[in-house]
Amino acid sequence: MSVRLTTIALSICTMLLATGCVRRTVTINTQPQGALIWLNDEEVGRSPVTVDFLWYGDYSVTARLDGYETLNTHQKLACPWYQYPGIDFVTEVLYAGQIHDEQEMNFALKQEETPDREGLLQRAEAFRDKTLFESE
Repeated sequence: MSVRLTTIALSICTMLLATGCVRRTVTINTQPQGALIWLNDEEVGRSPVTVDFLWYGDYSVTARLDGYETLNTHQKLACPWYQYPGIDFVTEVLYAGQIHDEQEMNFALKQEETPDREGLLQRAEAFRDKTLFESE
């Protein structure tokens, strides 16, 4: 009987050690490429950049590139069907292979508009006149 229990225990240990896992990566692309990327306030590199992530849901994304407006936005990473509660136990613990969940975020950056000197001066004068008038 102890040989049988030992065999079963060894079989279970072998199955647990031979299990696979799910690797989650997100690739962040910008148009044009080369923007410095922050994901949840952590600098991760220049686009296109691929990073690992642990959880699904809302991520804060910031992209900066000289000559373009800074992009501050949020992007949701959707959970695939094999990561729903219950099914995830099979894919994370019992499945012997490796699953790679690859997701993408794509952003188009807007060129920075250079302010017109005359228009800027007119707005500054109007603001000055307004504040001087209100303070009297």
